[in-house]
This record gives sequence, C-alpha cells and structure tokens, in this order.
Amino acid sequence: MIGPLQRLGQRGYGRAPRESEPGRPPRALVVALLLACASLMALDSNEDGALDHARRAVGEAIGPAQAVADSAVRPVVGLSDRFETQDDLRGQLAALEAENADLLAQVRTAPYDAARLAEIEGLITAATDLGKALVPARVIGVGPSQSFSSTVTIDAGSESGITPDLTVLNNDGLVGRVLRVTATTATVLLIVDPDSTVGGRLAGSLELGFLRGRGVLGQAGRLDLELVDETVVPRKDDTVVTWGSRDGESPYVAGVPVGRVVSVYSSLRETSQRAVIDPYVDFAALDVVGVVVPSGTRSGDRSVVEADGSLR
Repeated sequence: MIGPLQRLGQRGYGRAPRESEPGRPPRALVVALLLACASLMALDSNEDGALDHARRAVGEAIGPAQAVADSAVRPVVGLSDRFETQDDLRGQLAALEAENADLLAQVRTAPYDAARLAEIEGLITAATDLGKALVPARVIGVGPSQSFSSTVTIDAGSESGITPDLTVLNNDGLVGRVLRVTATTATVLLIVDPDSTVGGRLAGSLELGFLRGRGVLGQAGRLDLELVDETVVPRKDDTVVTWGSRDGESPYVAGVPVGRVVSVYSSLRETSQRAVIDPYVDFAALDVVGVVVPSGTRSGDRSVVEADGSLR
C-alpha cells in the first residue's frame, strides 16, 4: 500500500531542491556577503568602532617604516638639485675670479695707460701748434740699422702713408726722421745719433746752427749745437727748436722743440761757440710717436691727427 507521502513524492511535491546552475554563486554565499558588508558599514559609521582601532594599529606598525624609507629616499631625490646648485656656484666663482683678474690687470696697467693717453693728447696738441697732420705710431724695436747706431722701429709704414725723410716727434719734442719704410714698419734715425744733423734755432735770439748727436741714449744723451754766427754766445736754458727744411716738410718741419742749452764752450783758437743741448725727449723710454705727413695723406685703417686736432 502506498502511503500519502509516497504519493506526494511520486507526484513531484516536496522533492529536494536542484543544484545551482553552473557559473552562478550559491544563494547562501550571496546572503553571507551581503550580511558582511552591512556589518562593516555599521562598524565604520561608529567613530569608536573596531575599524578605527585596526587602522591605528596598522599606522603605528607601518609609520616608522615609511619615515625610514622617506629619509633614505629624500637625499637621492634631491641629489640632482644639489649638483645643479654646486654647478651654479662654481660658475659664479669662475666669473668672480675672471672679473677680479681683469680688475687687477687694470690696476697694474693703469699708470701705463695714463702715460700713453698723455702722449696721445700731446700729439694732438703738437699737431695743432705746428699746423701739421700726424700719423700716430708705436715704437716696437730699438737697434742699429745699416751704418746707423741709434734707431728705432715703429709700427707704421707705407700702408699708413709713411715715406722716407719725414719728421718724427712725440709730445716732448723732436725724435728724428724716417730712414726707410716697409709696408707696415719704418726705421727712424734718432737725433742723438752721431751721423744725424739737424738745423736748429735759438728761440731767444733766432740764431741758426746745426745740432749733432753724441750717440748716447737716456739721461746722459746730449746734442752739440754750433751756431752759424760764431760770435754769438748762446744763453743757458735757452730753448732750441728746428728751423725747418727748404720745402717746409722734410726731413724736418720748423718749430719743433729740440732741447735746452745747459752749458756753453768757447774755442779761443777757432773763435767759435759750442753749446751743449739737453734734449727734451727721453730716447730710452720712447713709446708713442707721431710722423708728420702732408695734409690729406691716406693712412689706410690708421687714424690721422689733423692740423686742427681732429681725428680722421
């Protein structure tokens, strides 16, 4: 005999639930996860909840390690900035050292620059006083040339309008005359050379004479003046200037200061007077000189001091 329960089983009533479909989580697991989320939300909403204690514990455990890691990494991160800063400091130091060297050089050369400036200004004044154009040049060598013993070489030649037999002077007075030239240099015969003869004139009496060198440079260098009129006695400290040449240009222009009378000697046998002249120019310290050139002379890329003191 079949009981009621058996009949229900046969009819499908009260049969066991089917297994979950593949790929779908069990219904119990879903319910458990939902209950867990709700519990965490409830705990987190409470300020004194268990999660705060958990966070605090984690922070206390991890914080020191983070601080150590940060202190170890920070120097490495800032290393490039430190290198850049040191490079900048090195650059600033190099610039300051260069500026200091320039200032020291200026201090050391200041007297020389001032002396050269005074010589150039003296050339401008000489050009104005003489009414002649000058080509400025520098002395670049001292020594004998051919049979002459007292010569200098200047850094201006034919390219600057220089030709032989031109007057050479500086801001103190007469230096000499041009002997020969190259394209860029010229040899100057100094008036203290024994083979040099210059026509001179006493500024006080206008008496004429001839100046000859003794071949000595420096403070001991002297010239001898013999007057045309042998009866005239030069006066001590009288100034001697050039009397000039026939054409007024070469080899010596008129009116250039030469020196002053320091002593006079008389020759009873020859009934003549000889005056010793101390030149104004210090031939042992020549630097900047001017060569007298005809007005309008082309001097290439070198400046010319005109007769009115202007430069072109």
